[in-house]
Amino acid sequence: VQLQASGGGLVQAGGSLTLSCAASGRTFGGYTLGWFRQAPGKEREFVAAINWSGASTYYAAVVKGRFTISRDTGKNTVALQMNSLKPEDTAVYYCAAFVGGFITTTLAEYGYWGQGTQVTVSS
Repeated sequence: VQLQASGGGLVQAGGSLTLSCAASGRTFGGYTLGWFRQAPGKEREFVAAINWSGASTYYAAVVKGRFTISRDTGKNTVALQMNSLKPEDTAVYYCAAFVGGFITTTLAEYGYWGQGTQVTVSS
């Protein structure tokens, strides 16, 4: 079971990036998928999550209205569209999968993790 995140990069403040995460090894159709991030010297924090059907999403307050999470169950992928990026969004972003149908923001609940992709927002 592997999660592979991609799409990170360097962008100016106010710009946009789309992160993508592809799952392999099994189908994550019944799982909740989430994105977390970790800035240097800080703990990993919840960013967004989407439930198994894609009908329910939840965002951290600091990204709500700027980020959009979506999933393609057929392709076993989850994406994070990030708009109006700010320097404080700079972090390594991780995708993760939770073996459950409901949304959780608790890091420890997610049993599968991708390797992370760096997002750097310059001012």
